[in-house]
Amino acid sequence: MEIKETQLCAWHQQSGAKMAEFGGYRMPLWYGTGPIKEHRAVVTAAGLFDTSHMAQILVEGPNAEELLQRSLSKDLSTCIARQHPLEPGRATYGFLLTESGHVIDDAIVMMEGSERYLLVVNAGMGSRVSKHLLHLGEDLDVAVSDLTDRLSKLDLQGPASGKILQKVLQPSPKLKAPFPYFSFVGHYDHLQRGVQSTRGFSVMVSRTGYTGEFGFELFVRPQDFAGLWQQILEAGEEYGLLPCGLGARDSLRTGAMLPLSHQDIGDWPCVNHPWSFALPWKNGTFSKSFIGDQALLSAKSTAPHTMAFLGETGRKVENGAEVLLDGEPIGTVLTCATDMAIDLVDGEVLSLASPDAPEAFSPRGLSCGFIRVKRALDPGSSLVLKDKRREIPVRIVTDIRPHRTARTAWPL
Repeated sequence: MEIKETQLCAWHQQSGAKMAEFGGYRMPLWYGTGPIKEHRAVVTAAGLFDTSHMAQILVEGPNAEELLQRSLSKDLSTCIARQHPLEPGRATYGFLLTESGHVIDDAIVMMEGSERYLLVVNAGMGSRVSKHLLHLGEDLDVAVSDLTDRLSKLDLQGPASGKILQKVLQPSPKLKAPFPYFSFVGHYDHLQRGVQSTRGFSVMVSRTGYTGEFGFELFVRPQDFAGLWQQILEAGEEYGLLPCGLGARDSLRTGAMLPLSHQDIGDWPCVNHPWSFALPWKNGTFSKSFIGDQALLSAKSTAPHTMAFLGETGRKVENGAEVLLDGEPIGTVLTCATDMAIDLVDGEVLSLASPDAPEAFSPRGLSCGFIRVKRALDPGSSLVLKDKRREIPVRIVTDIRPHRTARTAWPL
């Protein structure tokens, strides 16, 4: 398979990035500053990520909502706070499953209008998800378009992101206070309906991200991508903004309790995991029908459990390592990363963002991630993770990095 390059590939290489293939694209793992500083910058200041390897899919037509209700695990009629339906300018998150309840991919669904939705899926998944939706919508009045490489995206993440964006964007009444988490401004093919940067780039602005921290995802035309990237880097210099690679993206999302599709959710029943908010549970069943629903209900009592863990130090094991309970194998490691912004203080997990962190707090980092085990384990349960090189003690937790800022209100 030919490895693709984003519009910034040459910039990444000239900036000293360590490059690797991911999702069919040549992407930066980290830059000269290293993944530890990049991770911490997002928690304390800001980081900028090239995420133009992600794919987008446009679903439009009179039956667009019906198709998504049929295919998506999330119930669009009750997915906004206080059980309100999805509305234009808001987004939600859910799974796309097979009939057997296994994950095809996860997706952010952005409602542009009553008959128009933009889906953001993982790198290399545009064609597969589009074909899946077209098959499910054969009897519906709906069009599905794979927009892979026709729209570019970058992520500006971290507590200083709002201040940086204020320097980059022209004032716009379309970004009214409050601009809540999982809302957006702009349309895919009419970016002029979004906002303009001070250098004339049309930008679709979304209050979403994959780090657990306050920030934005910015969509632009491919020809404007490099220019907007450079403008944001210049605007963010005074705030400590760093360009960040996939290394920091992975450790941040793990500490934020967010799954990686095809690793933490994949070819097994998508049930018994920490992301039940993406399933339409109501009184022990589902509030709507969707592809794979009956398989999930049938599998709930027998399927393995995906659970989060936290280590005592920053030492890691390889993905796929054994999970041992009292010396007996009970499962495997799906993800193991080190969140470099956290540490234990008197037995409590604190973050660089914790208001009660001691003065001069300098975290060593703690290993964390997800395991798939045969049965549910109580929070606090002690386990050992073992690979060919080492064994590390961990415990089951319900959360990892405290005091995350993703939901912080933002008036522009």
